Amino acid sequence: MAKRKKTKKSRAWRFLKFQMVLISLVLLAIAYYFVGGYAAKVASLRQEAVSLVASSSKDTFRSSETSVVYDANGDVISYVKGEKDVYYLEWEDIPLYAKQAFVSVEDKKFYSHHGVDYRAIVRAVWAMFRNGKVTQGASTITQQLARDVFLTQDKTWERKIEEIYVAVELEKKYSKEDILEFYINNIYFKNGYYGLEAAAQGYFSKSASELSLSQLAFLCAIPNNPSYYNPLEHMDNTLTRRDKILKNMLEDKVITEATYNEAVAENIELSMSEEIKNNYVETYTYYCATRALMELDGFAFKYEFSSDALKEAYDAAYEESYNAHNALLFTGGYRIYTSMDLGVQNMLQQAVDSGLAGFTEVSEEGIYTLQGAAVCIDNNTGMVKAIVGGRTQEVSGYTLNRGYQSFRQPGSSIKPILVYTPALERGYTADSIVVDGPIEDGPSNSDGSYLGAITLRRAVELSRNTVAWNLLNEITPETGISYLKAMGFSRLDQNDVRLAAALGGFTNGVSPLEMAKAYATLENDGNYRNPSCILKITDAEGNIIYQADQTELEVYKTNAARQMTDILESVMTDGTARGQKLSDMACAGKTGTTNDNKDGWFVGYTPYYTTSVWVGYDTPKELPGLTGSSYPGNIWKVFMTKLHEGLEYKDFLDVTEIDTENMGEDTLAEQAQMVEEAKQAETQEESSPNETQE
Repeated sequence: MAKRKKTKKSRAWRFLKFQMVLISLVLLAIAYYFVGGYAAKVASLRQEAVSLVASSSKDTFRSSETSVVYDANGDVISYVKGEKDVYYLEWEDIPLYAKQAFVSVEDKKFYSHHGVDYRAIVRAVWAMFRNGKVTQGASTITQQLARDVFLTQDKTWERKIEEIYVAVELEKKYSKEDILEFYINNIYFKNGYYGLEAAAQGYFSKSASELSLSQLAFLCAIPNNPSYYNPLEHMDNTLTRRDKILKNMLEDKVITEATYNEAVAENIELSMSEEIKNNYVETYTYYCATRALMELDGFAFKYEFSSDALKEAYDAAYEESYNAHNALLFTGGYRIYTSMDLGVQNMLQQAVDSGLAGFTEVSEEGIYTLQGAAVCIDNNTGMVKAIVGGRTQEVSGYTLNRGYQSFRQPGSSIKPILVYTPALERGYTADSIVVDGPIEDGPSNSDGSYLGAITLRRAVELSRNTVAWNLLNEITPETGISYLKAMGFSRLDQNDVRLAAALGGFTNGVSPLEMAKAYATLENDGNYRNPSCILKITDAEGNIIYQADQTELEVYKTNAARQMTDILESVMTDGTARGQKLSDMACAGKTGTTNDNKDGWFVGYTPYYTTSVWVGYDTPKELPGLTGSSYPGNIWKVFMTKLHEGLEYKDFLDVTEIDTENMGEDTLAEQAQMVEEAKQAETQEESSPNETQE
């Protein structure tokens, strides 16, 4: 009995100590709250929230300002507008299913809370601690409205606190019907569509009142994450969330099981308005402008990560920031001045179209199966002059811009920037002797032959795979890949640090934009410039809020870049690009062809412009006769010939000096040994290839 009493006293004492510690922590938090100035800050945020809502009216939720995009000559490229007022739906005109869908999936307690669901916040915080990441949201529909209309998307405690205060004030001033009406008319449905009616007209060419339950649920899926659920790029994602919304509605008993089954089974076919289709200038401009606004707000772009978890966290932060700033383009009233030239754009588009005109096969969606993409950079400014993301055709709504959104294997076009220029930095010259011979468990050449001891220049001219492989092995794949990282190649993978990269063997591939900016770096004496197309952005009153910063980053040494250019000039006269040389302008370039002729590349430049061209199928498959010098090379020559008409002849800058003494005795001795080994290799049998990209 005494022992039991002692145990009870011990438990009571532990409980008392716990309470004392808890009270102490609470008192310390309260003291810190006031002494640290947080109380004053929170009071200020509350006052600002009260003022924002008090000064609002129903017109506040209809207003938007049109942004205007200009090309390099001051001509209007497009008017960017959300058109909220044009497509605004009054409460009675909003389909009942749409109201039920949003409440069901976004905020089940919408009609019972007073702007904030505190239990949902606690659940979200607990889930975050339990799972190590954010797995569920806690913002009510009213909070989302507060954020979208009155605040920013910044992830700070100040913004979150003010969001809560604004939500509470909105609930005091407006009815639940008003708030849901404002929300449905202000949320962003991607591709410039604000509000349900604009989305219905844009994606289905119908009024919202004419849409089926399945179509409405499909649209309601998009705003949760407009990029991830963008039906033009990720239809499967949109359909998956549509099904989730319908499931929620079934569980909430706002639809029957029969209605649910019918809606899930319905096939969704988009019928786009004429405003969104193959306009590659606009899609790339909006992409660059969005990133400029992100940069303005302090977003730090990253391209390499030490772990998958860090990359996943970055991708989530990027997507949220991109969505928020992309939405601002359609309501911010900006004036966006670009480096794009519509005349040059038309030239490049015509070159791609005419170069592939003989291929008429189309997919089930009516899209040409064989595609091409090209990017032109002005070497004087380092900015994009034109971008083509595909062939021209009268198909509504297809906006994939392969110029910067598609990533493919580059074949041998990667060799100058990954292997040869780095090698030139380390003492090699155009006249250095290298060995083209069989490599055990290594690649063969595309023609199956070996030339033995040859100069480095000749190895580049004829795109010898074995030489590139050996050189990357010497300088190490880590070193070669580091140059691509420095130039912001965005889809590099940890598995790309391997010898196969010497021949363009990448996990995800590269884009035409990335290849163009890398070769433009060679032309610019090895100095990299970020090839955006945004010169400046002003507000509606003309005040500059963003100015392009073309600060140069030295990626390659000047002499190495100039030597590479000199070698690439030889490719145009005596190498794989014979026949593509411009008749009245100095030019340098490189071909690239992947295994089984699935991808063809030509990337080349003059002192004026750099242009990259890719040709291939969206779903990779063999195209007989496709090489870098065939369709891609022909497109490049046709475009660059026309682009340079009337321009004064210019030559590339000469190499200032080539110091072979820096190679050292060991390197020179190795070259002598390589010559001897090459003579022996000529008599050996050819090994079976692992990689056969040209």
